Amino acid sequence: MKRVDYLPKSALSIHAHPDDQEFTVAGTLAFWARSNCQVTSVIVTSGEAGCNDSTVTQEYKNKLRAIREREQESACSILGIHSLIFLNYPDGEVEPTIQLRRDLTRLIRQNKPEVIVTGDPQRIFYGSDYINHPDHRAVAQAALYAAFPSAGSRLIFTDLLVEGFEPHEIQKLYLHGAEHADTWVDISQTIDQKISALKMHQSQLGDWDPDQMIRAWAAAEGEKHGMEYAEAFKVMVVSQDSD
Repeated sequence: MKRVDYLPKSALSIHAHPDDQEFTVAGTLAFWARSNCQVTSVIVTSGEAGCNDSTVTQEYKNKLRAIREREQESACSILGIHSLIFLNYPDGEVEPTIQLRRDLTRLIRQNKPEVIVTGDPQRIFYGSDYINHPDHRAVAQAALYAAFPSAGSRLIFTDLLVEGFEPHEIQKLYLHGAEHADTWVDISQTIDQKISALKMHQSQLGDWDPDQMIRAWAAAEGEKHGMEYAEAFKVMVVSQDSD
C-alpha cells in the first residue's frame, strides 16, 4: 500500500461521459486543485444517450447533449477544475481508434500535464452486478496509449508536429477502477465537494441522493489505510525522471 501526499502541478482528467469523473475521482481532483494544481477535464462524449425514456426523440437527444454539458460545467466549477473540453464523440459508440488516440495525444501535447487520470481499460466486471460501459474502456485504452507512447514520441503522429505540438512526456498515470490498486488518495477534506459536484448531474440522478453511496465507497477504500475517505488508483510511473 502506498499513501503519498503527492501534489502534481498539472493534471489531465480523461473520461467518456459527463458524471464519470464525479463518480470516481472528483475527490482527488478537488484535493489537487485546492493545492494549486491546474486540472483540465476532457470528456470524450456529451452523454446524449443517457436516457431510456420511450418517448425520447432525436430532438430531445440534442437537448440532452446541451443539458449534460452544462451539468458538467457546473460540476467542474465546484471542483475547482481549470478548464473543460468536450470532444463530441457519439455517446455509446466510442471505440479506441487511432483518431481518438490522436485527438487525446494532441491535447496532452497542448496542455503538457504532469499527470493523467483515467480508468483502467482492463476492467470489464465489477462484482456480479455491474458491467463496465464499453465507452469507459475505449476511452481509457485510447488515453493510456496516448499517454504512452504517443504523446512523447516524435515520430508518432508527425502531423501533430506540423500543427506545432511538440512531444510531451507525462510523469505519472493514475488509473481508477483497477483490480489491484496500489495508491490511495485521502479525500476526507474534499468528499463534500465530490458529492456536491455529482449532484449537478440532475438529468441522470433524478430524485436519487448519491450521498450515502459515495461516502460508503470512499470509507471502504480508506478504512484499511488510516483515512476516513479515500480514492484508489493503480499508478504507473511513465517518466523515469519522476520521483
